[in-house]
Amino acid sequence: MTTVVHPRTPARRGAARASRWWAKAWVRAVEEASYSSADLSTARTISRSGRIGQISVEPGRFVAAVEDESGLWAVLGTVPVLEPSALDALVEAVAAESGRVAALLAGDLPHTLVEHAEEAGVELLPFGTELGSTCTCQAWADPCPHALAVMYQLAWLLDDDPLVLLHLRGLARDELLARLHERSAPESETGSGDDGDTDVDTDVDIAADAALRAAALLAELEAADRPSAT
Repeated sequence: MTTVVHPRTPARRGAARASRWWAKAWVRAVEEASYSSADLSTARTISRSGRIGQISVEPGRFVAAVEDESGLWAVLGTVPVLEPSALDALVEAVAAESGRVAALLAGDLPHTLVEHAEEAGVELLPFGTELGSTCTCQAWADPCPHALAVMYQLAWLLDDDPLVLLHLRGLARDELLARLHERSAPESETGSGDDGDTDVDTDVDIAADAALRAAALLAELEAADRPSAT
């Protein structure tokens, strides 16, 4: 099971809102899951406070520590993982059109991809009733304000990287790329694949290489910004 730990988000001003359409859909589900506007108001305040630790994401769940005036709490949230047949259909939807995997790796979730997946019976974006959580604060509401705050921060992660949503639904980034390669490699090796499969395979290679180069550049910049040891 692939687990990715996302860095702690520093305190920020302004509303705890998302800007991209899929992240806004996530926020809508979060707000549907809440019990009261007061809980949402408290959650937004916590989410902006910088007192939520690193968020660990894996298929079907996310975990984070949350601090408030009453103490330190551990939140475990859940999202239903897609069935194997639905995951297969999702991979097919990504591969169906050249440029979709590159868009995902560049931080975009095409409307057409989600619509294509829905036509195949795959609901990628969750409903409020699908979001579950537990928290050591033992509040009677599920989700409690601490869990809602973590979900708001997940919306910010989704804003930057829609692959976080696929990961929660059961299809981690590396698995997606591997399955796209497996899907097109046999036909590419025999020369019997059509142009669409060749385009997808090339798409994966180019996009993955660009992503790796970007990650290496960010690592170099972060290293340069760190103060040298004295």
